[in-house]
Amino acid sequence: MNKDQVEGSWTQFKGTVKEQWGKLTDDDLDIIAGKRDQLLGRIQERHGLAKEEAEKQLASFQERNPTGFFERY
Repeated sequence: MNKDQVEGSWTQFKGTVKEQWGKLTDDDLDIIAGKRDQLLGRIQERHGLAKEEAEKQLASFQERNPTGFFERY
């Protein structure tokens, strides 16, 4: 998958991410650009969660949205 395809996939997927974590801004999502570790950090920061809780929420989100996005990129 080339860079344009990756960016297009993230653009589509970030709407789903924003539905789950509404305090994330469009700027946050642009910076994250599909990087799981950055998403985890922003979830912690914006929602005031401990790392373990943010990880739990993200793992649950990935189970409900099995796109495999973070495994591929």
